[in-house]
Amino acid sequence: MADDYYVQNNSNSDDSEVELNLSSPELKGYLSKWTNYIHGWQPRFIVLKDGTLSYYKSEQDSDFGCRGAISLQKATIKSHEFDECRFDVAIGQNVWYLRAETPEDKSNWIEVLQSYKTDLPETVSLRRHGSTISLQSNTLSTASGSSLKRVSRGLREKLHEIETFRDILYGQIDTLQRYFDALHTKNEDQPPLDLGDGLKPIDFRGEAITFRETTAGVIITLQHCLDIISQKEESFKKKLDKEQERRRKAEELYRTAKDELAKNRNSVIPGPDLEEGPHSTIPEDEFFDAVETGLDKIEEDRQLRVRLKYQSQQSQISNVSSLHSPSAETEDEIPQLAEDFGTGAQAKSHKLWPEIDRICTEQLTQARQGVGEDGNGWQLFADEGEMKMYRREEEVDGMVIDPLKSCHVVKGVTAREMCHYFFDPAYRNDWETTLEDVQIVDNVAPDTLVFLQTYKRIWPASQRDALFWSHMRRITDNLDAGANDVWIVCNHSNQNEEYPPANQGKCVRIYLTVILVCQTYLPPGKDSKTATRDDLTCKITYCSTVNPGGWAPATVLRAIYKKEYPKFLKRFTGYVVDQCKAKPIMY
Repeated sequence: MADDYYVQNNSNSDDSEVELNLSSPELKGYLSKWTNYIHGWQPRFIVLKDGTLSYYKSEQDSDFGCRGAISLQKATIKSHEFDECRFDVAIGQNVWYLRAETPEDKSNWIEVLQSYKTDLPETVSLRRHGSTISLQSNTLSTASGSSLKRVSRGLREKLHEIETFRDILYGQIDTLQRYFDALHTKNEDQPPLDLGDGLKPIDFRGEAITFRETTAGVIITLQHCLDIISQKEESFKKKLDKEQERRRKAEELYRTAKDELAKNRNSVIPGPDLEEGPHSTIPEDEFFDAVETGLDKIEEDRQLRVRLKYQSQQSQISNVSSLHSPSAETEDEIPQLAEDFGTGAQAKSHKLWPEIDRICTEQLTQARQGVGEDGNGWQLFADEGEMKMYRREEEVDGMVIDPLKSCHVVKGVTAREMCHYFFDPAYRNDWETTLEDVQIVDNVAPDTLVFLQTYKRIWPASQRDALFWSHMRRITDNLDAGANDVWIVCNHSNQNEEYPPANQGKCVRIYLTVILVCQTYLPPGKDSKTATRDDLTCKITYCSTVNPGGWAPATVLRAIYKKEYPKFLKRFTGYVVDQCKAKPIMY
């Protein structure tokens, strides 16, 4: 960063502008500027020139108009209390949050800005540089309401001053005229004065007459100017009234918008100190309330989409019921659902396969253990009938990574159906409400994919993403007594050079290990050929360890987990039951 800016003396100025007593420093270079709660910190090209601090999206854009400008004459420049690379420049409520690459760069910027602010005379004029001044500039336009008030008030004052000077001038002219007349009368009978060096005595009479005519012309001209200005004053007053009305409407709109933002807390655009981060000042209870409100809003949107989708499907069914028989529709679906699904040579030859096979085996072994068998002190935190959830409190470097184990029993679906909908990305957005985008970055095999998932931003938490492989397989070791079949889906974070964790101001990378173990049970006397959906029971074990990254408070994370994990598991299993109830059974 040190090479990106320079300080130089600027001694040139236009004749129409006030010269600085000292040479004017100039500073330019890239700094990170806090933009808003969506985009966070972004690099911006900052320029200091002639007392104005301006910023552009890039150096190349500096010829096309700045995006904002602040006059340093009345600005407050403050170094951040905790962040050693950050400083703020503020005028009133308008604050620029800036970050340098290093503490040394920050010190250089602050030193130059402070020295310029100290040395800047109050009467110095601010000149444009490199572009027209942005509409976001804090310098006052002469067309603004406050400026028109000052112009109107100053005009009346100057008119009064001119009239006063005119009266004084009249008095001085009369006095001088009497002096001239007295001197002329006194010297009428006297011989001409010899002044030497070829100088001739003044013709007081002629000079008096000339002076009187000149001053009379000046006074007439001044009076004419006063008449013109008086006529223009009415025009200025009309402009002022119109500008005041426009300003009143703008202030009314601002107050209305401010009230609306106050009603909807999630619409507030805070500074970086009220975001998730190492120096966040937002209290933990407010952090939790904000995240909870955001999650509730997402759930409401999901429920609305489900209702609209259901209504659309019902309408389509009623329109085409006479054209398709149920038996024909069932026959069309059976081949797709009965498709062979197994790990072949394509997956086993992949560089990730040794890790995939090892992690799946380890996670399956741990999932099969009861909550009291491994001696790790599982704590029950949710008990809702057939669904029970346990956790262990663990932290790494102050970050909550509590392992979770859930046990659930669902009627009417098989193990394979449950894993099929959990694995297949085509259905993921239907039951995972917090997803913003799902991208397949590597198609290892039909049963193994590498995903890059981006999650929705929920203020004040940072946006997050996760890069992980997902593998689905059937378990055939016969270690689950009484189970008709056993299927698993295992997800585990991995590294990919083409998709590194995002830089500061972007997504925070989540690191996870998840396994879904599903077992199908049939009543005595039933098998896969004779069983109906009423005979199916699916036992589910869901285990996860998630490092959320970032700086979210531990108490907030645990409170959110306690509320959201049971909702997630019930939402997912309910979705699978609803999808499968009218379809042939898939084992």
